[in-house]
Amino acid sequence: MRYLARTADGRPLVGDDDGVVPLTALYPDASSVHDALPRATTGLRDPADATADRVPRDGVTFGPPLDDPGKLFGIGLNYADHAADLSEEPPEEPASFFKPATAATGPGGPIRLPPREQSDCVTAEAELAVVIGRTCRNVAVDDAESVIAGYTPVIDVTAEDVLARNPRFLTRAKSYDTFLVLGPHIAVPKADGALDDIEVRTVVNGEVRARNTLANMQFSPRELVAYHSGVMTLEPGDVISTGTPGAHPIEPGDLVRAEVDRIGPVGADVVR
Repeated sequence: MRYLARTADGRPLVGDDDGVVPLTALYPDASSVHDALPRATTGLRDPADATADRVPRDGVTFGPPLDDPGKLFGIGLNYADHAADLSEEPPEEPASFFKPATAATGPGGPIRLPPREQSDCVTAEAELAVVIGRTCRNVAVDDAESVIAGYTPVIDVTAEDVLARNPRFLTRAKSYDTFLVLGPHIAVPKADGALDDIEVRTVVNGEVRARNTLANMQFSPRELVAYHSGVMTLEPGDVISTGTPGAHPIEPGDLVRAEVDRIGPVGADVVR
């Protein structure tokens, strides 16, 4: 696996499991992770070929991998088990919604809960997200891999009591600042790497609260990319968060983690 990432102070990086190097040490003409996204669709160069030595990943403090994310999609009820938990039928088409870029934050967060008078029931959920690497429209499912730069773990957050008052309040319930934790990297797997066996886990205070594998999704990541490219132009830096195996209530002082096999984890503290 190879990775694109940014330090907490914004320096772009590229690396693998052995460490990271400055992005320009491997791609001299790329000044940002966004510049590297089209290259990632065909695989990243070997960091061993960089003009700088690798720094171990545990010696780096990571920020969000994208400094200026594009369209942020969420997908509801994409695991049949989760839909059943909510006493809802799985949708026949992707149940997508948008979150604003201002909702995005990086590893560690913190996730900031709204004032209690606005919401007193907030949940967090782990998800796998797809990062688009090339501008595309009307992509076939079999060709979707050619426009995907990579994948990142995310924590999606919802003000559940706001949503419960009226389903038309979905955008508001999903859009508070820090309600989408991204990172710490964009994982770029080998070409045609199978994803079905990947497990996604929602973990709160060290306890797994929900888990499922991608094989149980209603719509695979490739299908979601193809479907949405038929509705609108997708662009480098767009992020499609593919749905959760389950959510769990969170309170100030909690530590939430999204764990995605082979792609990596991301965690965030919860504050008010």
